[in-house]
Amino acid sequence: MKVTILGAGVAGLSCGIALRQRGIEVDIFERATSPTTIGAGVVLWPNATLVLEQLGLLQRFKARSGAPTHMRRISSSGANLGCLDIGIIDKQIGSPSLSISRMSLIDVLFHAFTQAGGHVHFAHQVVEIQPMTDTAGTRIRFHSGLVLVPEIIIGAEGRMNSPSRRYVLGENKPVFQKFINWVGMLERDQCDIDDKVIFDFWGVGARFGIVPLSSQSAYWAAGITAEAIGANKPEQYRDEILATFKHWPEPVLSMIQGTPSHKTNKIYVHDHDPIQTWHKDNVILVGDAAHAPLPTSGQGACQAIEDAWHIAEQLSQSTGRPQEAFESFTDIRRTRTANITLAGRQFAKTVFNDDPEFCHTRDEASKSSDFDNLAKTMANGWRNPFRRHARDEDSDPR
Repeated sequence: MKVTILGAGVAGLSCGIALRQRGIEVDIFERATSPTTIGAGVVLWPNATLVLEQLGLLQRFKARSGAPTHMRRISSSGANLGCLDIGIIDKQIGSPSLSISRMSLIDVLFHAFTQAGGHVHFAHQVVEIQPMTDTAGTRIRFHSGLVLVPEIIIGAEGRMNSPSRRYVLGENKPVFQKFINWVGMLERDQCDIDDKVIFDFWGVGARFGIVPLSSQSAYWAAGITAEAIGANKPEQYRDEILATFKHWPEPVLSMIQGTPSHKTNKIYVHDHDPIQTWHKDNVILVGDAAHAPLPTSGQGACQAIEDAWHIAEQLSQSTGRPQEAFESFTDIRRTRTANITLAGRQFAKTVFNDDPEFCHTRDEASKSSDFDNLAKTMANGWRNPFRRHARDEDSDPR
Protein backbone atom coordinates (compact mmCIF):
# COMPACT_ATOMS: atom_id res chain seq x y z
CA MET A 1 0.00 0.00 0.00
CA LYS A 2 1.23 3.49 -0.88
CA VAL A 3 -0.26 6.62 0.66
CA THR A 4 0.05 10.24 -0.43
CA ILE A 5 -0.64 12.86 2.25
CA LEU A 6 -1.38 16.46 1.34
CA GLY A 7 -0.19 18.82 4.08
CA ALA A 8 2.78 18.61 6.47
CA GLY A 9 1.07 20.05 9.52
CA VAL A 10 0.20 18.26 12.75
CA ALA A 11 -2.36 15.96 11.11
CA GLY A 12 -0.29 15.13 8.04
CA LEU A 13 2.96 14.42 9.88
CA SER A 14 1.21 12.44 12.64
CA CYS A 15 -0.55 10.32 10.02
CA GLY A 16 2.74 9.79 8.23
CA ILE A 17 4.45 8.57 11.41
CA ALA A 18 1.63 6.19 12.37
CA LEU A 19 1.49 4.75 8.85
CA ARG A 20 5.27 4.31 8.53
CA GLN A 21 5.35 2.49 11.87
CA ARG A 22 2.94 0.00 10.33
CA GLY A 23 5.17 -0.51 7.30
CA ILE A 24 3.10 1.57 4.87
CA GLU A 25 4.92 3.66 2.26
CA VAL A 26 4.14 7.37 2.66
CA ASP A 27 4.97 10.59 0.83
CA ILE A 28 3.82 14.00 2.08
CA PHE A 29 3.38 16.95 -0.26
CA GLU A 30 3.35 20.41 1.35
CA ARG A 31 2.57 23.77 -0.29
CA ALA A 32 5.04 25.70 1.88
CA THR A 33 8.75 25.77 1.09
CA SER A 34 9.81 24.53 4.54
CA PRO A 35 8.27 23.29 7.81
CA THR A 36 5.96 26.04 9.01
CA THR A 37 2.91 26.75 11.14
CA ILE A 38 0.59 29.51 12.25
CA GLY A 39 -0.24 30.13 15.86
CA ALA A 40 2.12 30.18 18.81
CA GLY A 41 1.61 27.04 20.87
CA VAL A 42 -0.77 24.33 22.02
CA VAL A 43 -1.59 22.26 25.05
CA LEU A 44 -1.39 18.57 24.29
CA TRP A 45 -4.00 17.16 26.63
CA PRO A 46 -3.71 13.56 27.90
CA ASN A 47 -5.82 12.06 25.12
CA ALA A 48 -3.15 13.27 22.66
CA THR A 49 -0.14 12.31 24.76
CA LEU A 50 -1.58 8.80 25.09
CA VAL A 51 -1.31 8.52 21.31
CA LEU A 52 2.18 10.01 21.30
CA GLU A 53 3.21 7.39 23.86
CA GLN A 54 1.86 4.64 21.59
CA LEU A 55 3.91 6.13 18.76
CA GLY A 56 7.05 6.09 20.93
CA LEU A 57 7.33 9.89 20.91
CA LEU A 58 6.24 10.94 24.38
CA GLN A 59 9.75 11.35 25.81
CA ARG A 60 10.78 13.49 22.83
CA PHE A 61 7.84 15.77 23.49
CA LYS A 62 8.47 15.94 27.22
CA ALA A 63 11.99 17.17 26.48
CA ARG A 64 10.59 20.11 24.48
CA SER A 65 7.48 20.91 26.55
CA GLY A 66 6.19 22.51 29.69
CA ALA A 67 4.10 20.54 32.17
CA PRO A 68 1.29 22.77 33.50
CA THR A 69 -0.46 21.57 36.65
CA HIS A 70 -3.20 24.20 37.09
CA MET A 71 -5.29 26.68 35.10
CA ARG A 72 -6.25 29.88 36.90
CA ARG A 73 -9.29 31.82 35.72
CA ILE A 74 -9.20 35.58 36.46
CA SER A 75 -11.48 38.47 35.51
CA SER A 76 -10.26 41.51 33.59
CA SER A 77 -10.52 43.45 36.86
CA GLY A 78 -8.30 40.96 38.70
CA ALA A 79 -10.93 38.93 40.57
CA ASN A 80 -10.19 35.26 41.14
CA LEU A 81 -12.75 33.18 39.21
CA GLY A 82 -11.46 29.74 40.16
CA CYS A 83 -8.68 27.26 39.49
CA LEU A 84 -8.69 23.99 37.56
CA ASP A 85 -6.46 21.15 38.73
CA ILE A 86 -5.00 19.72 35.51
CA GLY A 87 -3.60 16.81 37.50
CA ILE A 88 -7.14 15.47 37.90
CA ILE A 89 -7.53 15.32 34.11
CA ASP A 90 -4.13 13.67 33.74
CA LYS A 91 -4.92 11.06 36.39
CA GLN A 92 -8.37 10.30 34.99
CA ILE A 93 -7.00 9.70 31.48
CA GLY A 94 -3.65 8.26 32.52
CA SER A 95 -1.20 10.49 30.69
CA PRO A 96 0.38 13.95 31.19
CA SER A 97 -0.70 17.29 29.78
CA LEU A 98 2.11 19.14 27.97
CA SER A 99 2.45 22.68 26.66
CA ILE A 100 4.58 23.16 23.56
CA SER A 101 5.27 25.77 20.91
CA ARG A 102 3.83 24.95 17.53
CA MET A 103 7.24 25.11 15.89
CA SER A 104 8.62 22.58 18.39
CA LEU A 105 5.57 20.39 17.83
CA ILE A 106 6.12 20.42 14.06
CA ASP A 107 9.87 19.95 14.47
CA VAL A 108 9.50 16.80 16.59
CA LEU A 109 6.90 15.33 14.24
CA PHE A 110 8.88 16.20 11.11
CA HIS A 111 12.06 14.53 12.32
CA ALA A 112 10.19 11.49 13.63
CA PHE A 113 8.53 11.08 10.21
CA THR A 114 11.76 11.37 8.23
CA GLN A 115 13.58 9.07 10.67
CA ALA A 116 10.82 6.52 10.07
CA GLY A 117 11.65 6.59 6.35
CA GLY A 118 8.99 9.04 5.20
CA HIS A 119 9.55 11.77 2.63
CA VAL A 120 8.25 15.35 2.66
CA HIS A 121 8.16 17.20 -0.66
CA PHE A 122 7.96 20.95 -0.05
CA ALA A 123 6.83 23.70 -2.46
CA HIS A 124 4.11 21.48 -3.94
CA GLN A 125 0.92 23.51 -4.28
CA VAL A 126 -2.08 21.46 -5.39
CA VAL A 127 -3.91 22.97 -8.35
CA GLU A 128 -6.71 20.42 -8.51
CA ILE A 129 -7.78 16.90 -7.64
CA GLN A 130 -9.79 15.11 -10.32
CA PRO A 131 -11.26 11.65 -10.88
CA MET A 132 -9.64 9.70 -13.69
CA THR A 133 -11.86 9.46 -16.76
CA ASP A 134 -10.36 6.35 -18.34
CA THR A 135 -9.68 4.24 -15.26
CA ALA A 136 -10.34 4.03 -11.54
CA GLY A 137 -8.42 6.44 -9.36
CA THR A 138 -7.86 10.09 -8.67
CA ARG A 139 -5.31 12.46 -10.15
CA ILE A 140 -3.51 15.28 -8.33
CA ARG A 141 -2.07 18.11 -10.40
CA PHE A 142 0.47 20.41 -8.77
CA HIS A 143 1.43 23.96 -9.72
CA SER A 144 4.88 22.69 -10.70
CA GLY A 145 3.32 20.55 -13.42
CA LEU A 146 3.78 17.30 -11.50
CA VAL A 147 0.84 14.91 -11.84
CA LEU A 148 0.30 11.97 -9.47
CA VAL A 149 -2.23 9.15 -9.43
CA PRO A 150 -1.91 7.89 -5.82
CA GLU A 151 -3.34 4.69 -4.44
CA ILE A 152 -4.69 6.51 -1.37
CA ILE A 153 -4.87 10.26 -0.70
CA ILE A 154 -5.10 11.67 2.83
CA GLY A 155 -6.16 15.31 2.82
CA ALA A 156 -4.56 17.15 5.74
CA GLU A 157 -4.17 20.67 4.33
CA GLY A 158 -5.92 22.51 7.17
CA ARG A 159 -9.16 24.43 7.50
CA MET A 160 -8.70 27.45 5.24
CA ASN A 161 -7.72 26.00 1.86
CA SER A 162 -8.11 22.24 1.41
CA PRO A 163 -8.30 20.94 -2.17
CA SER A 164 -9.09 17.52 -0.69
CA ARG A 165 -12.12 18.85 1.17
CA ARG A 166 -13.23 20.62 -2.00
CA TYR A 167 -12.97 17.31 -3.87
CA VAL A 168 -14.88 15.34 -1.24
CA LEU A 169 -17.62 17.89 -0.48
CA GLY A 170 -17.63 20.18 -3.49
CA GLU A 171 -16.78 23.20 -1.32
CA ASN A 172 -14.30 24.44 1.24
CA LYS A 173 -15.98 27.28 3.12
CA PRO A 174 -14.72 27.78 6.67
CA VAL A 175 -17.03 29.73 8.98
CA PHE A 176 -15.76 33.00 10.47
CA GLN A 177 -16.84 32.90 14.10
CA LYS A 178 -16.57 36.66 14.64
CA PHE A 179 -13.55 36.87 16.86
CA ILE A 180 -9.87 37.62 16.38
CA ASN A 181 -6.87 36.07 18.09
CA TRP A 182 -3.55 37.83 18.30
CA VAL A 183 -1.00 35.22 19.33
CA GLY A 184 2.53 35.77 20.56
CA MET A 185 5.62 34.02 21.86
CA LEU A 186 7.69 35.52 24.67
CA GLU A 187 11.21 34.17 25.18
CA ARG A 188 13.58 35.84 27.61
CA ASP A 189 15.71 35.13 30.67
CA GLN A 190 12.73 35.27 33.00
CA CYS A 191 9.02 35.50 32.14
CA ASP A 192 8.04 36.34 35.75
CA ILE A 193 5.19 33.84 35.74
CA ASP A 194 4.68 30.47 37.37
CA ASP A 195 5.78 27.92 34.78
CA LYS A 196 3.20 25.42 36.07
CA VAL A 197 0.12 27.65 35.81
CA ILE A 198 -1.95 28.53 32.73
CA PHE A 199 -3.66 31.93 33.09
CA ASP A 200 -7.10 32.48 31.55
CA PHE A 201 -8.33 36.09 31.84
CA TRP A 202 -11.97 36.85 31.01
CA GLY A 203 -13.41 40.24 30.10
CA VAL A 204 -16.39 41.61 28.21
CA GLY A 205 -16.07 40.43 24.61
CA ALA A 206 -12.39 39.70 25.25
CA ARG A 207 -10.10 37.01 26.61
CA PHE A 208 -6.36 36.76 27.29
CA GLY A 209 -4.64 33.41 27.85
CA ILE A 210 -1.04 32.74 28.88
CA VAL A 211 0.50 29.27 28.64
CA PRO A 212 4.00 28.72 30.10
CA LEU A 213 6.45 26.52 28.22
CA SER A 214 9.28 26.91 30.74
CA SER A 215 10.57 29.48 33.22
CA GLN A 216 12.03 31.34 30.21
CA SER A 217 9.21 31.15 27.68
CA ALA A 218 5.45 31.31 27.27
CA TYR A 219 2.91 31.83 24.54
CA TRP A 220 -0.21 33.92 24.76
CA ALA A 221 -3.45 34.61 22.88
CA ALA A 222 -5.42 37.85 23.01
CA GLY A 223 -8.96 37.50 21.65
CA ILE A 224 -11.71 40.02 20.96
CA THR A 225 -15.01 39.93 19.12
CA ALA A 226 -15.09 41.26 15.54
CA GLU A 227 -18.00 41.56 13.16
CA ALA A 228 -15.98 41.40 9.95
CA ILE A 229 -12.63 40.31 8.57
CA GLY A 230 -10.28 43.25 8.21
CA ALA A 231 -6.71 43.93 7.24
CA ASN A 232 -3.60 42.43 8.77
CA LYS A 233 -1.00 45.14 9.41
CA PRO A 234 1.78 43.70 11.60
CA GLU A 235 3.14 47.14 12.46
CA GLN A 236 -0.21 47.92 14.13
CA TYR A 237 -0.68 44.68 16.06
CA ARG A 238 0.69 45.93 19.39
CA ASP A 239 -1.44 49.08 19.33
CA GLU A 240 -4.50 47.02 18.39
CA ILE A 241 -3.94 44.66 21.32
CA LEU A 242 -3.18 47.43 23.81
CA ALA A 243 -6.40 49.24 22.86
CA THR A 244 -8.28 46.47 24.71
CA PHE A 245 -5.81 44.96 27.18
CA LYS A 246 -3.54 47.76 28.48
CA HIS A 247 -5.49 48.09 31.76
CA TRP A 248 -5.89 44.36 32.41
CA PRO A 249 -4.10 42.75 35.39
CA GLU A 250 -0.47 41.70 35.21
CA PRO A 251 1.15 39.79 33.66
CA VAL A 252 -1.01 40.66 30.64
CA LEU A 253 0.64 43.98 29.85
CA SER A 254 4.14 42.58 30.43
CA MET A 255 3.47 39.74 28.00
CA ILE A 256 2.27 42.11 25.29
CA GLN A 257 5.07 44.64 25.70
CA GLY A 258 7.78 42.01 26.05
CA THR A 259 6.92 40.15 22.86
CA PRO A 260 8.79 41.23 19.71
CA SER A 261 6.57 42.21 16.79
CA HIS A 262 7.96 39.40 14.63
CA LYS A 263 6.76 36.93 17.27
CA THR A 264 3.15 38.18 17.06
CA ASN A 265 0.47 37.14 14.59
CA LYS A 266 -3.19 38.00 13.98
CA ILE A 267 -5.75 35.34 13.13
CA TYR A 268 -9.38 35.79 12.09
CA VAL A 269 -10.72 32.66 13.70
CA HIS A 270 -12.67 30.17 11.57
CA ASP A 271 -13.99 26.67 12.05
CA HIS A 272 -16.06 24.24 9.96
CA ASP A 273 -19.56 22.95 10.44
CA PRO A 274 -19.50 19.23 11.30
CA ILE A 275 -19.91 17.03 8.23
CA GLN A 276 -21.23 13.53 7.64
CA THR A 277 -19.09 12.66 4.61
CA TRP A 278 -15.31 12.55 5.07
CA HIS A 279 -14.26 10.60 1.98
CA LYS A 280 -14.85 10.15 -1.73
CA ASP A 281 -13.26 7.61 -4.05
CA ASN A 282 -9.72 7.14 -2.70
CA VAL A 283 -9.58 10.49 -0.81
CA ILE A 284 -10.06 10.70 2.97
CA LEU A 285 -10.01 13.87 5.11
CA VAL A 286 -8.24 14.20 8.46
CA GLY A 287 -7.45 16.96 10.94
CA ASP A 288 -8.74 20.45 10.27
CA ALA A 289 -9.69 19.51 6.71
CA ALA A 290 -12.32 17.20 8.21
CA HIS A 291 -13.14 18.86 11.55
CA ALA A 292 -11.74 22.25 12.54
CA PRO A 293 -12.69 23.16 16.11
CA LEU A 294 -12.17 26.63 17.54
CA PRO A 295 -9.20 27.22 19.85
CA THR A 296 -11.75 27.47 22.68
CA SER A 297 -12.16 23.69 22.35
CA GLY A 298 -8.52 23.13 23.35
CA GLN A 299 -8.55 20.07 21.11
CA GLY A 300 -7.53 21.02 17.56
CA ALA A 301 -4.04 19.48 17.54
CA CYS A 302 -5.13 16.73 19.92
CA GLN A 303 -7.89 15.51 17.61
CA ALA A 304 -5.54 15.62 14.62
CA ILE A 305 -3.17 13.32 16.52
CA GLU A 306 -6.05 10.99 17.40
CA ASP A 307 -7.03 10.92 13.71
CA ALA A 308 -3.53 9.73 12.82
CA TRP A 309 -3.74 6.73 15.11
CA HIS A 310 -7.16 5.66 13.87
CA ILE A 311 -6.61 6.09 10.13
CA ALA A 312 -3.35 4.13 10.38
CA GLU A 313 -5.09 1.39 12.35
CA GLN A 314 -7.93 1.11 9.86
CA LEU A 315 -5.73 1.15 6.76
CA SER A 316 -3.27 -1.37 8.20
CA GLN A 317 -6.16 -3.74 9.00
CA SER A 318 -7.92 -3.33 5.65
CA THR A 319 -7.92 -6.18 3.16
CA GLY A 320 -7.13 -4.16 0.07
CA ARG A 321 -10.40 -2.19 0.20
CA PRO A 322 -9.66 1.35 1.37
CA GLN A 323 -13.36 2.27 1.27
CA GLU A 324 -13.99 -0.11 4.17
CA ALA A 325 -11.15 1.49 6.13
CA PHE A 326 -12.51 4.96 5.32
CA GLU A 327 -15.99 3.99 6.52
CA SER A 328 -14.67 2.54 9.78
CA PHE A 329 -12.44 5.54 10.40
CA THR A 330 -15.28 7.99 9.80
CA ASP A 331 -17.62 6.07 12.08
CA ILE A 332 -15.03 6.11 14.87
CA ARG A 333 -14.22 9.81 14.54
CA ARG A 334 -17.34 11.64 13.33
CA THR A 335 -19.42 12.02 16.49
CA ARG A 336 -16.47 12.64 18.79
CA THR A 337 -15.05 15.46 16.65
CA ALA A 338 -18.49 16.99 15.97
CA ASN A 339 -19.18 17.19 19.70
CA ILE A 340 -15.83 18.87 20.31
CA THR A 341 -16.45 21.39 17.51
CA LEU A 342 -19.88 22.29 18.87
CA ALA A 343 -18.58 22.50 22.45
CA GLY A 344 -15.85 24.88 21.29
CA ARG A 345 -18.46 27.10 19.66
CA GLN A 346 -20.62 27.12 22.78
CA PHE A 347 -17.69 28.03 25.01
CA ALA A 348 -16.70 30.82 22.59
CA LYS A 349 -20.18 32.31 22.96
CA THR A 350 -19.60 32.40 26.71
CA VAL A 351 -16.10 33.90 26.82
CA PHE A 352 -16.58 36.25 23.84
CA ASN A 353 -19.87 37.76 24.93
CA ASP A 354 -20.31 41.53 24.55
CA ASP A 355 -23.08 41.93 27.16
CA PRO A 356 -21.64 43.26 30.46
CA GLU A 357 -24.55 41.89 32.49
CA PHE A 358 -24.12 38.42 30.97
CA CYS A 359 -20.38 38.54 31.69
CA HIS A 360 -20.96 39.59 35.32
CA THR A 361 -23.34 36.67 35.82
CA ARG A 362 -20.89 34.35 34.03
CA ASP A 363 -18.01 35.42 36.28
CA GLU A 364 -20.06 35.04 39.46
CA ALA A 365 -21.09 31.55 38.36
CA SER A 366 -17.44 30.70 37.74
CA LYS A 367 -16.49 31.72 41.29
CA SER A 368 -18.93 29.18 42.72
CA SER A 369 -18.13 26.38 40.27
CA ASP A 370 -16.91 22.97 41.39
CA PHE A 371 -13.63 22.95 39.44
CA ASP A 372 -12.68 19.42 40.52
CA ASN A 373 -15.93 18.18 39.02
CA LEU A 374 -15.26 20.28 35.89
CA ALA A 375 -11.86 18.61 35.51
CA LYS A 376 -13.48 15.17 35.79
CA THR A 377 -16.10 16.16 33.21
CA MET A 378 -13.39 17.33 30.79
CA ALA A 379 -11.50 14.09 31.30
CA ASN A 380 -14.62 12.01 30.64
CA GLY A 381 -15.22 13.90 27.42
CA TRP A 382 -11.66 13.47 26.15
CA ARG A 383 -10.74 9.99 27.36
CA ASN A 384 -10.48 6.69 25.47
CA PRO A 385 -8.92 7.78 22.16
CA PHE A 386 -8.33 4.09 21.30
CA ARG A 387 -11.88 2.93 21.98
CA ARG A 388 -13.63 1.17 19.11
CA HIS A 389 -16.84 3.07 18.40
CA ALA A 390 -20.04 1.61 17.05
CA ARG A 391 -21.52 3.13 13.91
CA ASP A 392 -22.88 6.57 14.78
CA GLU A 393 -26.55 6.49 15.70
CA ASP A 394 -27.12 9.81 13.97
CA SER A 395 -25.29 8.94 10.75
CA ASP A 396 -27.02 8.63 7.43
CA PRO A 397 -28.38 5.16 6.61
CA ARG A 398 -25.95 3.14 4.51
